[in-house]
Amino acid sequence: MSKPSLLRRILGGIWNAITRIRLALANILFLLMLLIFYFVYIGGGPEPLPAQAALVLDPAGAIVDQKTAVEPLQALLAEPLPAEQEVLLRDVIEAIELARDDDAITALVMRLEYLMYAGISRTQEMARALESFRESGKPIVAVGDYYTQDQYLLASFADEVIGHPMGGVALEGYGMYLQYFAEALEKLSISMHVFRAGQHKSAVEPFLRSDMSAEEKVVTMQWLQDLWDSYTATVETNRGLEAGAIDRYVNGFAQRMVSGDGDQAADALQAGLLDKLMTRSEVNAYLADVTGASTDAGDYAAVPFAQYLQRKRGLPLTDQPGPRVAVITAQGNMLPGEQPPGSIGADSLARQIKAVTDDSDVAAIVLRVNTPGGSMFASEVIHGQILQARAAGKPLVVSMGAMAASGGYYIAAAADEIWATPTTITGSIGVFAAFPTIENLLQRGGIHTDGVGTTSLAGSLRLDRPLNPELKQALDAGVAQAYRRFLDVVADGRDMTLEQVSAAAEGRTWSASDALELGLVDHLGDLQDAIEAAAARADLAQYEVDYIREPLSPGAIFMQALTERLGSLGVYPRSDEVARLVALAQPLLAATTVVQGLQDPRHIYALCLSCSNAF
Repeated sequence: MSKPSLLRRILGGIWNAITRIRLALANILFLLMLLIFYFVYIGGGPEPLPAQAALVLDPAGAIVDQKTAVEPLQALLAEPLPAEQEVLLRDVIEAIELARDDDAITALVMRLEYLMYAGISRTQEMARALESFRESGKPIVAVGDYYTQDQYLLASFADEVIGHPMGGVALEGYGMYLQYFAEALEKLSISMHVFRAGQHKSAVEPFLRSDMSAEEKVVTMQWLQDLWDSYTATVETNRGLEAGAIDRYVNGFAQRMVSGDGDQAADALQAGLLDKLMTRSEVNAYLADVTGASTDAGDYAAVPFAQYLQRKRGLPLTDQPGPRVAVITAQGNMLPGEQPPGSIGADSLARQIKAVTDDSDVAAIVLRVNTPGGSMFASEVIHGQILQARAAGKPLVVSMGAMAASGGYYIAAAADEIWATPTTITGSIGVFAAFPTIENLLQRGGIHTDGVGTTSLAGSLRLDRPLNPELKQALDAGVAQAYRRFLDVVADGRDMTLEQVSAAAEGRTWSASDALELGLVDHLGDLQDAIEAAAARADLAQYEVDYIREPLSPGAIFMQALTERLGSLGVYPRSDEVARLVALAQPLLAATTVVQGLQDPRHIYALCLSCSNAF
């Protein structure tokens, strides 16, 4: 038998080497997956909870109603910044409620230095759990170096607020400032074509002006002042301060710093915002005494709330028989089609509503709305599905979060009952259309557009051509029709006359208390109040609450479990420097997000820009 040729032996050797390498890589990958599986589900489990400890409320990032979708592999490989992290509001509340009845938990310690945003509305919803925890006889202590305004509102619910001798409390009040592009558009020779219905529909002002109109300043200041009054009243009540103390503290801050020694921590202590000033070591010794337990390393015994919740929370009850109240979250910009969590997709949200409507075990539905609005078309699709749920006999109650404005109110108006938190921003009943053309910019560069079309409207939507006068008339009529439709939706849903709706419309934004007086909402309360109201409408004495989530593939579930596990173990480092840079870039990032969200097929929007950019 003849030997193979030299070339054949060389090629065969290369192929065998490739095969061995491929098998080796496959085996390594398989072993790696086994290790990850063991790490997540079996081995490397969290340490057992201490016999006696404080629950540490240490949220990083923003407290939200619904987490924004993140690519699992990206979440696993990239370093998450504090500004990018999210914590579910109901997780915070559930951890506090579980700790209230847990004899092993002796105190609640708030460490809020990495809390980027909670908002006054969500803070008020956490207040019920915090007050219930305090009523159990267990102390609440807030510890921080330098409290931001948002952090301090939550900290004010503690029995004691401790600061650092080199820290302070940064209070400034609420403001709403937007970028205005009229001058920039003119310099760039970009023509912005805007159509609106509603005298106070201010979403288009940044494209038409270089400043805020006097009328819009009056409207905006009204609801901003309502929110600030709520903030100051809450802090003054929690801290036992006289009315007006917070306004005096903020307005006199600069003068006190100049005339005094510039010690912000001492100033906050003297004003009654802080109870004690302590160094890190002093805080640790104090908390060890408060909790009554310490570790072998000399630290006070503590368990982070995320780890505590992971250990104490039972299995989901969604598959158990019996009546349920389904809670569906609608958070983010409203867009057509399917959208990931963190945005409201017309098709994805409508599908969720239909699924719980068809579920015989679901006796009532609560729709948690937290959105400034968005696509008019998306609003209409969701509104139609809500009407179908009600026609099927399922009570549907809306719980408004921080904001339920414009398109958010469009869908809320169809509910049987509307609950708003005391600091919800709502209303903004109005619509607009906007898009640019760049024919003047191109002409400056010597570029001209010309040609022929078969109809008078052919090529009318090209960015490189002036706006067709016939199209302008059509868009004016379309926006007017959309506004009339909005008024009809509210009138039908709220059982109001068109005159009553018109008085509350014109694009005006309302605080929750004003909306209650106008008949735009039925009650003031939190999500739990809305759940109880939905259960009452369904005549339920005993029921389970089912928080609806988008179904995930097995692979996505695995990756999500892995990333959450890594996060709960503190594997991810935190970068304060990058977080500060991200915070400085927030106005630009917010503007980019708004532009990306303009996806309505008719270019008609029910959107409140000022609501989403208020704080």
